[in-house]
Amino acid sequence: MAYKSLMTIVTVTGDADRRNRLLDAAVALARREDAHLEVLAMGIDRTQIGYFYAGASALIYQETLERAQAEAAELEAEIRDRLGRQDIRWSVETVVAQLGGMSALVAQRAWFADLVVLARPYGEGCGPEDEAVIEAAMFDGQAPVLVLPHDVPDVALRGTRVVVAWNQSSESLSAIRKALPILARADLVNICIVDPPQHGAERSDPGGTLSQWLSRHGIRSEVSVLAKTLPRLSDVLARHMRDQNADLLVMGAYGHSRFREAILGGTTRNTLEQTEVPVFMAH
Repeated sequence: MAYKSLMTIVTVTGDADRRNRLLDAAVALARREDAHLEVLAMGIDRTQIGYFYAGASALIYQETLERAQAEAAELEAEIRDRLGRQDIRWSVETVVAQLGGMSALVAQRAWFADLVVLARPYGEGCGPEDEAVIEAAMFDGQAPVLVLPHDVPDVALRGTRVVVAWNQSSESLSAIRKALPILARADLVNICIVDPPQHGAERSDPGGTLSQWLSRHGIRSEVSVLAKTLPRLSDVLARHMRDQNADLLVMGAYGHSRFREAILGGTTRNTLEQTEVPVFMAH
């Protein structure tokens, strides 16, 4: 299986350089996979349904909608100009959505994408819609998402040295299944297990069954069993990524409830906040 339908979502959040880096990365992936790239240019109407704005008239609501439509149209023209010079198959769709209605819209487009390519949703120039887009694509759209750091070289998109975070959860298994085309091309696949349970199903051979399954797909892997010597699991993974000189991390998304992740943080959020390499995630 290969990724033949790629998708990326671009909003007006942040500067043009950030958008262009995301588009360049998506184009490079589409060229490598010989895939079609679909770009969703999204204008954001920031008025919130269900809230009462004292003194606001229908004209104010109309003005915010028209502003979002104008921003989306300008964004589409920018994207068409940039992609028109590329040697790939591509298409652009322009939509306008309110923050509260983004999930259903993004999910409907992500349903038929083999892989969604998005920028890291945290850091300077990012807004709440960036995190909402990633969550909608993964949870409601059931699509794997490749999250890119703000400045990622083309060589990092190849995934030659991959670390797989394995904790025997359905989320991590789903991510690994959906990452098989990438893992099959990698020079090294390292299965990383942090503090495996002493009485778990893999207590005698952590990662052994997963490694055997990968080998049947022609994927050579090695297993690293690590102790949690740092306060956060994301810190242990980050250190291991540096030790392995890895250029891609594959992991399951949101092992706890989304509400708990959003309020208290968690491995998924912490990893995305500090990652220096692309992260392939699925739920």
